[in-house]
Amino acid sequence: MTALVCLIFSLAGGAQAGEGASELPVLSVSVLQFGTAHWELDHILHRELDRENGYRLDLKPVANLPASRLAVTSGSVNGAVADLLWAQSRFQAGAPYLYVPFSSQIGDIVVAETSPIRSVADLADKRIGVAGGPDSKGWILLQKVAERQGINLDESAEIQFAAPPLLSQALKRGQVDVIVTYWHFAARLRGEGGWRSDFSMADLLTELDLDRNLPVLGYVFPAKWATDHGSLIDGFAASLQQAKAELADSESPWQRLRPLMGNPEEGVFTALREGFVAGTPAPQTEQRIADLQRLMTLTGADPDRLMPANLFYRSQP
Repeated sequence: MTALVCLIFSLAGGAQAGEGASELPVLSVSVLQFGTAHWELDHILHRELDRENGYRLDLKPVANLPASRLAVTSGSVNGAVADLLWAQSRFQAGAPYLYVPFSSQIGDIVVAETSPIRSVADLADKRIGVAGGPDSKGWILLQKVAERQGINLDESAEIQFAAPPLLSQALKRGQVDVIVTYWHFAARLRGEGGWRSDFSMADLLTELDLDRNLPVLGYVFPAKWATDHGSLIDGFAASLQQAKAELADSESPWQRLRPLMGNPEEGVFTALREGFVAGTPAPQTEQRIADLQRLMTLTGADPDRLMPANLFYRSQP
């Protein structure tokens, strides 16, 4: 009889706990199935950092970037990952989004280990592969730095635009001398061996007198919705900070995430893990926000219609 009573109370307690969890506000986020943001969001779910911070995270994996953007613009999810320039373009179009920092990783300029290319000046007369098209941040920043040195890369180099996986293959086949690519594709190449980062996008930011640790990728939420759900955003931001700290502190969580990363070989796995951690954004400050606004201007945004400081989320004390 005692055992039966204990069982009844145990079941009742479990039901109440389940009811409590179901009553938490839900935050739905669209995420690329094989995107880097999925790693930290999956860690949040695994460690229940969402519930610890007073909400329930509902991930909506999608196959590609357009689908993720459509999900957030249509209102089928509360938020998604986007880059700074997308958030700025939406603001200029009259649809402002709150921008919660995700990563300061922009990308890398990758060459063969044996390449003589060592500086921006060495890129003249070279075959350059560029990921993301002519409007990509990395390519624009590289051109700006080259211009400061009196080099017009459009005129002095042979430029090819392509998807990152195709550029990696082109580099391996010797069809291009250097590629301007996203950080995780650069990390995979370095992890395989035989390739090196000639210089990073952070180096380009330094050349342009900007902070090296600018969150160029963020989680975006419609501004009106975010204002109405401030405590939910605060809880999400707090869980992000916890996840980033735990992922930086130990390799063990990464072993669980390895399948989500595509089960890479050891060298690639290490490069991806280290690259992700290196992209952890520094706390937002007035100066960093000003630098983000200047970065938007450098990459073509209307200087009279920049996202205001209040759309850049700053962690609560």
